[in-house]
Amino acid sequence: MGIEIERKFLVANAAWRAETRGVGTPMRQGYLAAGGRAQPSVRVRLAGDRAFLTVKGPGGKVRAEFEYPIPAPDAEGMLALSPLAVLSKTRWEVEHEGHLWTVDEFHAPAALDGLVLAEVELDSEEVDPPLPSWLGAEVTDDPRYSNAALAAALSAR
Repeated sequence: MGIEIERKFLVANAAWRAETRGVGTPMRQGYLAAGGRAQPSVRVRLAGDRAFLTVKGPGGKVRAEFEYPIPAPDAEGMLALSPLAVLSKTRWEVEHEGHLWTVDEFHAPAALDGLVLAEVELDSEEVDPPLPSWLGAEVTDDPRYSNAALAAALSAR
């Protein structure tokens, strides 16, 4: 079984930009099911020219995760089926003291424009990575900051 262990943070300032690795990847993602912390979610993501179907189990810092590559045209079709808002963002990679951080800059829907979140995937719950100075508050355990919850909240408006 696939397991995801990650911590998530708000980004406090733009200092991370000086540390980016490569160019950002444009992404669009939607949810066929967004169960929140208590139920599984099913996500469809277009990342550049690649596409993925991901099933995530309930939970916060640690949860089941199964991700599979799918054809991009299939992903486009699935995004059209999403009952929730489709999110648009650019993902950047930042190496910091031996850990790879992903920084997501949200662009759409418009209500998310300007939101920047950073997360780091860990090998175990015991790993305590050094935190970059550009991080703000930790939101790992705040269900409002999961991408599924963002999509659901914007759909309820």
